[in-house]
Amino acid sequence: MAKSLSKFVCRDCGFESAKWLGKCPGCGAWNSLLEESTAPSAKNLSKRSVEALALNSIPQTQVYRFSSGLNELDRVLGGGMVPGSLVLLGGDPGIGKSTLLLQVADNLSQRGSKVLYLSGEESPLQIRLRSMRLGIETDQIYLLNEQNIDLLDSYVQEIDPDLVIIDSIQTVYSESLSSIPGSVSQLRECTAKLMTLAKKSQRVFFLVGHVTKDGALAGPKVLEHMVDVVIYFEGEKNYSFRILRGVKNRFGPTDEMGLLEMSGQGLMEVLDPAQIFLNNNEPKSNGSAVVASFEGSRPLLIEMQALVAHNGPGYARRMASGIDQNRLALIIAVLEKKWSLSLSAYDVYLKVTGGVFIKDPSVDLGIAAAIFSSFRETPLPHDMVFLGEIGLAGDIRSVPFLDNRLKEAKKMGFKKVILPAGQIKSGFEGSGLHIKEIRNLDQLIEILMEG
Repeated sequence: MAKSLSKFVCRDCGFESAKWLGKCPGCGAWNSLLEESTAPSAKNLSKRSVEALALNSIPQTQVYRFSSGLNELDRVLGGGMVPGSLVLLGGDPGIGKSTLLLQVADNLSQRGSKVLYLSGEESPLQIRLRSMRLGIETDQIYLLNEQNIDLLDSYVQEIDPDLVIIDSIQTVYSESLSSIPGSVSQLRECTAKLMTLAKKSQRVFFLVGHVTKDGALAGPKVLEHMVDVVIYFEGEKNYSFRILRGVKNRFGPTDEMGLLEMSGQGLMEVLDPAQIFLNNNEPKSNGSAVVASFEGSRPLLIEMQALVAHNGPGYARRMASGIDQNRLALIIAVLEKKWSLSLSAYDVYLKVTGGVFIKDPSVDLGIAAAIFSSFRETPLPHDMVFLGEIGLAGDIRSVPFLDNRLKEAKKMGFKKVILPAGQIKSGFEGSGLHIKEIRNLDQLIEILMEG
């Protein structure tokens, strides 16, 4: 009998070592190497079975997609689900991952498609109780309470589903490994087998993944590299709104975003994003500015709120919610240098409404305007939108997708737009928007002082 081998694997990055180390050489994490035992495999001589093909000899075909029944999820997937794809859905506990996939299964079952729902965490009775709350009554959804991933192929051949849901990937295991479910080796092995099964059977597979306290998907980073699509399900439990954010997609654009609302009937699509990101009920207050951010293929008008207050003894505080805190510090440094604005004696707080995290650099101008408004205790015009990236020299740089941003601003009833100079094309003279072009922060301050 072959002797089992022992190795130490990092639970964060998957680095393997023959002995235990206090600090992982791969990612630098402390106390992250766990011991795992593996049985040696017999060496076989493989024969070549696949021939290399010239690129232009492969026929051109359109990618076939079918809808999940939720337009916002289809948007993040790039237009719909692709047969043979492996989708990883991650999110905090209780955010609604299982509810979302159960609704997708119900939408497919109403079109006559079969769905296989493998649950390693919840019993069939628990899933049945959730389906009753959602009003789901169908005989096309098959529940499977099995953690052995090696048996899944036989169930797929027997039921012949169009969609397979694995809830969750951290709870299943393969008998070829002796490590416990959720370990680095089991995650890698089970995901590889599911990928092979998805490509061979040409069915859509959804994997539910746990996240760490930092918000990243639990397990090695190689897990995200193996799958075709990675989607994060974000949102605050105290709010009803949820955000689907795509970070990887081999069949469509990345950084796409979908908006959903949790209700008594399950997750509903948000038809008017302005109700999340804009406050139309209250008059504009000091430190509030509206920006036009571009998330994936969708322009969104989002309100930025800044608060500048005298600090006590010690260093001034810089706190940001919804953007990188270092980015806020950078904009404050440019304002102090180029505008001679003494903010070292003030605490500066910034919040992005709606609970969304923004990476689009075009909102820099709105952040600067909100800080100026709070510092001078002067409200900004309620019908003005700010667009532009701020350079370290205080210059205002151009932003992409300007046409779509301006159309969204006009549709939402805004009248004035401040944007970088030299970007306006001839098609917007009669658009009804009063556009002011600026080249640096000095011109922005002049406009705000006049207004």
